Amino acid sequence: MSSDQPRSSAPDIDSHQGELPRHVAIIMDGNNRWARKRGLPGEEGHRAGEQAVQTIIRQAATRGVEVLTLFAFSSENWRRPPEEVAHLMALFLKALGGRVEELHSKGVSIRFIGDRSAFSDELQAGMTEAEALTANNSRMTVVIAVNYGGQWDIANAARRLAEQVAAGELRPDQVSAESLAPHIAMADLPLPDLLIRTGGDQRISNFLLWQMAYSEFCFSPLLWPDFGAEAFDDALQDYAGRQRRFGRSGEEVASLKGE
Repeated sequence: MSSDQPRSSAPDIDSHQGELPRHVAIIMDGNNRWARKRGLPGEEGHRAGEQAVQTIIRQAATRGVEVLTLFAFSSENWRRPPEEVAHLMALFLKALGGRVEELHSKGVSIRFIGDRSAFSDELQAGMTEAEALTANNSRMTVVIAVNYGGQWDIANAARRLAEQVAAGELRPDQVSAESLAPHIAMADLPLPDLLIRTGGDQRISNFLLWQMAYSEFCFSPLLWPDFGAEAFDDALQDYAGRQRRFGRSGEEVASLKGE
């Protein structure tokens, strides 16, 4: 699957009013608050959140979404209490073991973005195996961001360009948005059309900073475990009612679409 959108300046008008997004990114926020509201330990919120992940993956596939990117563990999440991080890692490993075969059987491709070096060898091996097993699936791609940060992503891409300059493969005056873009995570996939964040906060928390330059945002007050298929459909419907202009005027967009 490849993107027909430019990776640097405003994308072409290829996602229009009345259409569904090709790529949906989600910040899954609110697991701990969901558990506290019910007098439950935090790990119960994360378990409920994992169930919500499966619901939304199924719904996205049903609706014809091409790419679903989930912010599972940010580079800032290491600041959480050690016992919570340990539980998250255990849940992640369990999910890899129990869900990958199911997704594979349904034609879903799995990909991970982020710095894997901080994870255990067992987790790294599980991620590599999941990617290899599902690499040829084409129904939908699920991208899981783990130990990921948008600033890290851009810095990592810049480092690669710096290495090319140092090796004499690239001149400094050739460093541009266009030359940086292929080194950004998910460079071969469509750019995110829609970001959904649950939990009521209205910020992007260092997620896909480069990729979401022209994304539409939808902020839901629902805590992540309560965000089900109906809420997902509501977000898609809201997106379909928007006109994406990419810096153009509404009249120009209408003209380009032949309206």
